[in-house]
Amino acid sequence: MTEIRVPRSVLPASGLQGHGLLLRAWDPDAEADVDAWLRGHQDPEFLRWNTPLRDVTDAGDAREALRSKAAQAVAGTGAAFCVTDAGDGTVLGQIGLNSLDIVQSVANVGYWVLPEARGRQVATRSLRLVASWAFGELGLHRLELGHAVGHEASCRVAERCGFRYEGTLRGAMWEAGRRDAWRDVHRHGRLSTDPE
Repeated sequence: MTEIRVPRSVLPASGLQGHGLLLRAWDPDAEADVDAWLRGHQDPEFLRWNTPLRDVTDAGDAREALRSKAAQAVAGTGAAFCVTDAGDGTVLGQIGLNSLDIVQSVANVGYWVLPEARGRQVATRSLRLVASWAFGELGLHRLELGHAVGHEASCRVAERCGFRYEGTLRGAMWEAGRRDAWRDVHRHGRLSTDPE
């Protein structure tokens, strides 16, 4: 059995670098990070495919969400990365492990990309970095990824990174902008033993 190593915070202090990207911890005290989180969560394309647990409508909401993400990293239950351009530090989006379960050796991956960064395979490059880190450094066995049925761009990202389509989960995600109606989800998964 593989030993699972968990540091005080699951986020690596120096971030993750590769494929032209630097993935680092979000900083709830940095205005640029707060602004990027707010813009990401107010983007119509993001809202078309996601209904967050809590609405992010202003800088205070964004800052609170980033503090919550930092607390999850310390607790070992999540790992949220700010995706930046490795050359100039421009914020491009977000990728994170949610529902991180060290005992069961599994986590759920979620990501989004800011409008101005789309079309540059930011999500694909980020997912490759995070998957490699999760399997190698955290010692996870399985990563799961779910997206609303019809979200073809997210499906392509998953498949490019070796996340196999495993089926459709009926009524497993809120409809866009609602918390009282449901839509189906495509489930993808990748094991540590699967090729990228």
